[in-house]
Amino acid sequence: MTRNHAPKSLAVLLRARMHPDALPSPPPQLSPTPPPPDPDTAAPPAASVRHWLHAAASATSPPPATLDSFSDGYRSLDRVGRREVLRSLATDYDVPRTRVRDLMRQYMSVASAAAAVGDGAEAEEGKEGAAAALYRMERGLREALRPRYAVFLEAMNAQPGGLKLLAVLRADLLALLGEENAPALRALDSYLKEKLVTWLSPAALTLHQITWDDPASLLEKIVAYEAVHPIRNLIDLKRRLGVGRRCFGYFHPAIPGEPLIFIEVALHKDMAASIQEVLWDEPPTPESEASCALFYSISSTQPGLSGINLGKFLLKRVIDMLRRDMPSVQIFATLSPIPGFMQWLRAKLASQIKLAETESQEGNSLEGASSTFRESILLPDEEKMIHDAIEQTHGKQGIELLQDILKTSQWVKSEKLSAALKSPLMRLCARYLASEKIRGKALDAVANFHLQNGAMIERINWMADQSEKGVQQSGGIMVNYLYRLENIEEYALSYSGKGLVHCSPSLSQYLEPKDT
Repeated sequence: MTRNHAPKSLAVLLRARMHPDALPSPPPQLSPTPPPPDPDTAAPPAASVRHWLHAAASATSPPPATLDSFSDGYRSLDRVGRREVLRSLATDYDVPRTRVRDLMRQYMSVASAAAAVGDGAEAEEGKEGAAAALYRMERGLREALRPRYAVFLEAMNAQPGGLKLLAVLRADLLALLGEENAPALRALDSYLKEKLVTWLSPAALTLHQITWDDPASLLEKIVAYEAVHPIRNLIDLKRRLGVGRRCFGYFHPAIPGEPLIFIEVALHKDMAASIQEVLWDEPPTPESEASCALFYSISSTQPGLSGINLGKFLLKRVIDMLRRDMPSVQIFATLSPIPGFMQWLRAKLASQIKLAETESQEGNSLEGASSTFRESILLPDEEKMIHDAIEQTHGKQGIELLQDILKTSQWVKSEKLSAALKSPLMRLCARYLASEKIRGKALDAVANFHLQNGAMIERINWMADQSEKGVQQSGGIMVNYLYRLENIEEYALSYSGKGLVHCSPSLSQYLEPKDT
């Protein structure tokens, strides 16, 4: 290690939170700052912040000092105080509906009068005057329909540090909406999300390749925010930023030194089938021999930007950059987790077992109704393999045994159980990815992300992630999504329009005809 690198390595080691195991730590929370001077010393902190909110939201051009006071005050609040301020922002500074109703009455009155005007020169003048009045009133209506918090949010975005504060505010708002699904809160979230999409357009973002030579403060953030495969130590971090690897982040000038989202890439000869190949390959593939760019981790650093698809634009920018800089790379694929698979499978097993118990208890009286929802989770050969792998079955059916096995991750340590579960889990995983939908889109969030970006499901890989998290979430299975450059737009349009999931022939062995 060079002398130039030593101080930074020590800084990262001392300050960054390394992960001794495979469980990620949550992103760092904002450090509370002392509350600013309270204009009303008898008022509690939340009341002070509401005072600054009122001063800012009531002004045509909010003073920067007032916005700073609100920002510092909001950051100092606890969870209860922040929620009080959010409720006030959503309800007290909503659309002024009394004014909207008055303008609508006036508008309807003028429109009715204009419609009643007869023919003739004077009537024509009256119609023109009424039309001009209607246009003026329509402009007034559009203005009145803007919520009163619009000016405040826009002024805060223009304030130094304001964009980061708005991301924090929306993260708190999303958490509140998870408990209080109030219309005013939903309207505030919808408006703020719409504005954030505009403020964070790709034109406003900078793509930067993150390397070992970047400041220690930036490397600490990469360690802290890595959400898919936690970075264990300095050696792991340096490997991910070294030969045969790339890490790219999207940055916004209003949040310097901190990526909004970053993606990690491994350069391989072929498409990797396990995360062990990616994280622990020694030595790495020589870059001159690489023909595959494998995207193995993408992490957002701002919970408040949830639902704003920065990853789509980042992925496309990175593909374009790699194509330009490395012409030998022709394959662009992912090695992705399947975070919802085991949760879906456990719920499916539980519901089928419950239906079987109901039928058994009530005889044939519900047979017609319940049979509509009954399905064969396991094929006969699969059920036999599971029975053969267990010494004492206690008369349980295959799905009951499978449910028992999957309650812990210990089964991966048994060769007999792993062999018995491979066929059903791979088949059911293919079904989950290709066929299980919610509102016409893939049930799995990661699958939906890549499919809407124009990828196809290329391959599912057995025991590709044997970490505790990987086994608990996806039975150790990972999936390769493939971006065929000539088909990206076609696949994205067919998926968004018809919900069509494109799969490679390699998946056909796991799918029934109705699933393909």
